[in-house]
Amino acid sequence: MNLQTIQRELDNKQPREILNAIYSHMDNLAISFSGAEDVVLIDMACKLGLNPKVFTLDTGRLHPETYQFIQSVTDHYKIEITVLSPDSKTLQTFTQEKGLFSFYQDGHSQCCGIRKVEPLKRHLNSLTGWITGQRKDQSKATRNSLKVAEIDSAFTGENGDLFKFNPLCDWTSENVWSYIRALDVPYNKLHDSGFISIGCEPCTRPTLPHQDPREGRWWWEEAESKECGLHTSIIKPASATPK
Repeated sequence: MNLQTIQRELDNKQPREILNAIYSHMDNLAISFSGAEDVVLIDMACKLGLNPKVFTLDTGRLHPETYQFIQSVTDHYKIEITVLSPDSKTLQTFTQEKGLFSFYQDGHSQCCGIRKVEPLKRHLNSLTGWITGQRKDQSKATRNSLKVAEIDSAFTGENGDLFKFNPLCDWTSENVWSYIRALDVPYNKLHDSGFISIGCEPCTRPTLPHQDPREGRWWWEEAESKECGLHTSIIKPASATPK
């Protein structure tokens, strides 16, 4: 099945239907977990009996509340969450040479590359597809053209092209939080303190009313594109097929 066929099948479907369809076509995939949207997907997948594989990134710089959140999701759904960590030697060299807060001077790209992108690349290398909680309304600058199904050009697995699925791409923040509150889904308690988009502790702060959700990330940088490198894919031609 090619990308165009998958996009056509998933078009206008609700997230539960999208998840069911995805898992009916491939089983070598996993849900990426870090935020509220991802737990909505985990909740749906578990209730659908899909037995999802789930992974998360531990950069070593997360808030205490985020570590507690990871554990609460593990306990609530009785699932195993694969925790990915940066390469210790690479990280040690980086911090010895540049210190623990170099990103305030020269930008977050190198630090995120070591702590996030490289561990993710290693993990995705053996997968056929991954599922994210990205939404179009999270950033007008970088996510407005998001599609339910894409070919992730940033990461290529051992089996060829890597499929990337965003079942919640057309949902709003209100949709996500209505689901969470209605079904008592676990969430990061930092949200109660004004945090919308939550990353590493030194690089995240609460946002003000009417700010873009990503404005709380790397706030010292004057950049329209607030991304760390995990979601930089470009959709490939529709002839791409899963191996």
